Amino acid sequence: MIEKLIQHINGVTALNSEEENVIRELFKEKVIPRKTFLLRSGEFANYSAFVVEGCLRSYAIDKDGYEHILQFAPENWWISDMYSAVKQVPSELNIDALLDTKVLILQRTCQLSLFDRIPKLERYFRILTENALAASNHRTIDYLTLTAKQRYEKFCNLYPTIINTIPQKSVASYIGITPEFLSKLRAERT
Repeated sequence: MIEKLIQHINGVTALNSEEENVIRELFKEKVIPRKTFLLRSGEFANYSAFVVEGCLRSYAIDKDGYEHILQFAPENWWISDMYSAVKQVPSELNIDALLDTKVLILQRTCQLSLFDRIPKLERYFRILTENALAASNHRTIDYLTLTAKQRYEKFCNLYPTIINTIPQKSVASYIGITPEFLSKLRAERT
């Protein structure tokens, strides 16, 4: 599993064999069965997870029990509650597995150690953070300006590997429509 992460990092910044060994030392493998939580609201997110296989989602639940999905993390994506991890406050998010999922976990303390031991990884994580912030801002703009059909099309383009493997109610929640309306959009698309 770790080789997939090393390959991902090498796509941004080249690692030597000693640096690869440090990564092997600091990341821990974890299997998360479908419908199992990686993080529950109220817990502290003291780690980030790199998805090797499967798919996770992060979401908040409103007072009426409705799920608001913020992110999907398919293969080769990272997921965490960065606010909880950085501010050391309880998470308001849940993160669970939509499919049987394999991840590599990096504890926050190990991440900080990693920056000291391999300074170029600060660049790697900065690039990830910048991309995540840009994507979040773009998603907000899309939600405010695009039609449901346009949001669905963008979702299909962004997540082509999971569109047909995750529950459609999760897709509907992410793009802000009802599952019934999503069925109508899917029928029109085919």
